Amino acid sequence: MIPTPLDSAVLNSKEQYIFYHKMVDFVLKELIVSMQQEHLCTQQELIFFKQYSDLLLYSIDAMRIKYMYDEEDDLKIDLTDSGFPNYLEFRFLYNDLELRENYIDDLVDTDTLKSQFLNTLLRKKQPIKNRELQKASSIIYYTSVDKNLIFNRFVQGKILEGPENANYEYMTSWSFYDVSHNRPFVCFMYFDYDKKDAIKDKETIYKVLKESADREMPLDTMAYNIDRKLEEIRPKHIKRIDLGPLHNVFAKDENQITHTILKAIAEKTVSLDSYALSLKIDEVFSGNTFTEGGFFTKQTMQKWSEVENKKYLFAPHRIIQLLYNQVPRALDTLEKEPILMSEIK
Repeated sequence: MIPTPLDSAVLNSKEQYIFYHKMVDFVLKELIVSMQQEHLCTQQELIFFKQYSDLLLYSIDAMRIKYMYDEEDDLKIDLTDSGFPNYLEFRFLYNDLELRENYIDDLVDTDTLKSQFLNTLLRKKQPIKNRELQKASSIIYYTSVDKNLIFNRFVQGKILEGPENANYEYMTSWSFYDVSHNRPFVCFMYFDYDKKDAIKDKETIYKVLKESADREMPLDTMAYNIDRKLEEIRPKHIKRIDLGPLHNVFAKDENQITHTILKAIAEKTVSLDSYALSLKIDEVFSGNTFTEGGFFTKQTMQKWSEVENKKYLFAPHRIIQLLYNQVPRALDTLEKEPILMSEIK
């Protein structure tokens, strides 16, 4: 049994780090399969979504290495409708690796450390002290973790040309970790481009997306901001996936689903590794155009449809049963019945 106090949102043992990473890894991989089976995304969207999920998992594994033998600090899971690491944990990772060169020279040589470990284990027949294990984890952390693979506050995807018969010329994706919600969001935009080649002009497009679409906001507001700042772009369809909350033993929010699962874990009616994952997909589509501005600053803008909001819940069979028995009203707003996922092995 992993000692996980239900009144704490801090991971503070090797077992908890391993267990938490295993849980998130399992849930995200199951989610990708379920999204494909339920046709919630196109094949191209799923490819992008998996890439962003891989960055998220890589970052959480880097946190595991960072904190494994750190006696001064612990990994913090967010308290507010999330279940994912606090945004500052990603920032700490990135800042550490920015200063990587400053630390590399101070690290103990790996061959020397190996000899010390073998001498302690085989000759002295003693366990290795935590301080020495910290040195080993620091070597792994600073020499193996790639700063470019950390899930940063904003991650930009490539611009791709649309298929020959598509009703759009290009599509792109981006992801951001919203600071107020501490959850990852993945966005897709399908658009036409008035100039010759959007891929050649990608830096301008990327700059506007980073400035105007790097946080949670009403989707039609995001669409309007992008349309206004990029005169040459005519967005056709914008889709945003809100990933979370991840309802599990490490989440400590007031969400009804989280609370129900935590209560059942405390009463030992479900296992410690029980989970559910909420997911919301918002979409908006362009229609007619209108002109905005004065005589010398006229700009043709898109009229947008009402935002489509669809909520989904993914969970194993035992948890779905629990929620129907305990909080059936919490499931009334879902787009469809809770989607079945496997239990963690």
